[in-house]
Amino acid sequence: MDNRNARRTLETMDTAATGAFLARNVPFDTLSPEKLAHVAANAREERYAAGTVVLVEDGEPAEHLFVVREGSIELVHQGEVVDVLYGGESFGHPSLLTGLAPAFTARASADAASVLLIPREAALSVLGNPAGAGYVAATLRELLVRTGHVVHALPELGTTPVGELIARPPLFCAGSDPIRAAAALMTEKEASAILVRDGDALRILTDATLRARVVAADLGADAAAASIATPALEVGADRIAVDAVVEMLDAGADHLVVVDPARRVLGILSAADLVGLETRSPFAMRHALLRAEDEDELVRAAAKLQPFFLALLDANVAPAGVGRILSLQIDSISQRLIDLAIARLGTPPVPWAWLTLGSVARREFTLGSDQENAVAYAPGGDEPASDRYFAALGEAVTRGLVRCGVHPDPNEVVAGNPLWRMSEPRWVGVFRECLESPDRSHLMRANVAFDFRHAAGALNVVPPLVSVLREAKAHPDFLRRFARAATDFKPPLGFRGALVTSATDTEGKGLDLKVGGTIPITNLARFHALSNGVTISSTHDRLVAVEEMGVLDAETASALREAFEIVTRIRLAHHAERINAGLPPDNVIEPGGLSPLTRAQLREAFRVVAHAQKRLSVYVPLGL
Repeated sequence: MDNRNARRTLETMDTAATGAFLARNVPFDTLSPEKLAHVAANAREERYAAGTVVLVEDGEPAEHLFVVREGSIELVHQGEVVDVLYGGESFGHPSLLTGLAPAFTARASADAASVLLIPREAALSVLGNPAGAGYVAATLRELLVRTGHVVHALPELGTTPVGELIARPPLFCAGSDPIRAAAALMTEKEASAILVRDGDALRILTDATLRARVVAADLGADAAAASIATPALEVGADRIAVDAVVEMLDAGADHLVVVDPARRVLGILSAADLVGLETRSPFAMRHALLRAEDEDELVRAAAKLQPFFLALLDANVAPAGVGRILSLQIDSISQRLIDLAIARLGTPPVPWAWLTLGSVARREFTLGSDQENAVAYAPGGDEPASDRYFAALGEAVTRGLVRCGVHPDPNEVVAGNPLWRMSEPRWVGVFRECLESPDRSHLMRANVAFDFRHAAGALNVVPPLVSVLREAKAHPDFLRRFARAATDFKPPLGFRGALVTSATDTEGKGLDLKVGGTIPITNLARFHALSNGVTISSTHDRLVAVEEMGVLDAETASALREAFEIVTRIRLAHHAERINAGLPPDNVIEPGGLSPLTRAQLREAFRVVAHAQKRLSVYVPLGL
């Protein structure tokens, strides 16, 4: 489709309404009334149909500063959506300021978008003042960070070596065996191919060959298997999957045989095994979520999350990688739900920010995690009306996530709850109250809210909240109580360090890997980070940062990182077992069902946590 023809003609706007809209958003909110009126008078509006490209990556430099007024705009880098911009957010300024080609393609998302175009002279008057320069620096940093996280969370399974895709040992039969016996063995083992030894030659007999040469040609089933077997296509175990697909297509084959350097057969892969990678890749999953036409289609796309998760484990993606990938998919579901909700509810009345909390914020989501989210919105105007709007938005997204299989936190840490939906000044006040009045309620809130990530919306709420977090190290009473809270969840170790179980669910006794494993490590990392001014959220990154600062010794920091990886790996494997058994993923295991090696690793991981918790006694006076 010609993008120029997709645009709607320019329309006359109310300059005062445009100025009022711009004044609610950075960097326009610091302009004088005169300068704001000048910018608004020179702005024009264009509407773009869904999918219409506004700026082209590596194309013509931008001639305008673009501001999203309604709908949303996707920023795309090398074919991947890096960010989604909503009302009040700007784009195009790096290209406008440098005269260089855009680094991102900007296009209207699955819904139409209305965009204000501010010409160069007026835009420079906005971006040239201190507030504008700060906005440019902040947005460039955020884009750099988001791009990095998207890239790290999208490993292409198609680049996996074929040796890692083998799920079963190969089947063999002798060349003199009757076709009937070979077919019976294939049926018994539910295999689509069997290998036929013919001296040094390796031949293959497939379902397709049986249909074409036996059923259709009416060849006797007692004939020798070697009489209809065809030469096998062999590839090394290190061959990349996408290259193997090309080779298979060139050879006109539907199976290939994977061999090691000594030409020992490791397994057989079918065309379905390889071509199916496309539908199991993080790219394909994310594209399906972001392009869903409505919530029902989004729910259908999200239903593939469990088989997608199993594909990640089959591809030997590391536990940290699985967490990043799943968190990005949850971000994508949330973004599309926000789009759909705004399309129903209308334009938000004031700038806003959607905050992810907990495991998604830390990019450590598993299928046994809950959804935790919040909303911040700008003050001013009719605040009760604003709150009603964002209550409806929060409830719509929360409900949609539930339909997509992501259950809400049992403590209702969701944006539909007024405790997790408030104005920006109130959020800043709540963060400060957690530090200044660290009672049990505030400590519980801090454990959740202090792991936050700005996921969507134009309200730049991160700097004021992070500024409060940096004050934590100046509040000794908070640190003392926060240290005590970090030891509330004990690893499940009994007498002489044995693994113990407790009643954790209605089905009986079990060991909760989340409560007894990941939460204690996450709490320790959070304490050491906040007590030393580190404001990143990832558990791994927090432990690296405090080690590099010299406030946590290298042995303890390294041991905690390794313990976190061990517990997460066992937790993910348990999720997979539950899914394969037709059960919903949970976090409760029976230690007796683990292998001796896994039990030993888990026991050692818990000992590391217990030792690190004990060291916090320096912050916890006796008798507290």
